[in-house]
Parts: sequence; C-alpha cells; structure tokens
Amino acid sequence: MSDRALRTTGLVLTVLGIGVAGYLVYVHYAGIEPVCNIAHGCHKVQTSKYAELAGVPVALLGLIGYVTIFLTLLVRSEAARMLAALVALVGFGFSAYLTYRELFTIDAICQWCVASAILMTGLAVVCTWRVLTGVPAPRSLA
Repeated sequence: MSDRALRTTGLVLTVLGIGVAGYLVYVHYAGIEPVCNIAHGCHKVQTSKYAELAGVPVALLGLIGYVTIFLTLLVRSEAARMLAALVALVGFGFSAYLTYRELFTIDAICQWCVASAILMTGLAVVCTWRVLTGVPAPRSLA
C-alpha cells in the first residue's frame, strides 16, 4: 500500500475520531446524556470515575490525540510519522485500558467509546505501518 493511501486512510479515521470524541466532549460539558442504544451504558460509563483523568475528561484527551494525529498526517517528515505512530499507539493502549474498565469495573459498555477504540486501533495500525514500511514521504502534496 502506498504512503498516500495510508495517509488518506489515517486522515479519514482521524476525522471520524474527531467527530466521536468531539461529541463526547460536548456531552460532558453540556451535562447531557449521550445518545445510546445500550440502556444506560453510555451514561454509566460517562459518569464513572474513569471518565476523567486528573480532572480532565478522557474524551477531551481523545480529541486532542485525534487532532494531533490529523495534523501530523498533514506534515511530510519522518518526525511527523514517528509522532503520529507514538500518539496512536499511546491512544490505543489507553483505549484498551478504558475498555477493560468498561467490561470489568464499570460493568457497562458505551457505544461511543467502543467506536473510538476501534478508530484508534485502526490509526495505530496505519500510523505504525507507515513508519515500519519505510516508504519515503513524497516531496509534494499531490
């Protein structure tokens, strides 16, 4: 797969992630319940002690992560590739931890959190693949 295809895939995944995380940030600060197809699952997860880290909503951390990856995908450098992979891998690990907490501590599932975890997993694969394949970044944006 070409670098351009991997970058485009990453951009699509980040836009979707920004939408999911942005919605959850909005829900948090608006003080409303998220739309959820799982009876009270999203509300239970979003109001749990695991929904914040040091007083910062994890949805906001996710939004910052998605925006960071998006911006690095727009930059044509090895450093940007490495940063995108690093942020995506950290996001993947944190998503795995939060999914564990949903299943085994909170005893509830949030469909938005699952969607974000899937998107971040895809980004971890795409961004890491870009680094590992070593395909040189093209010099032009075309």
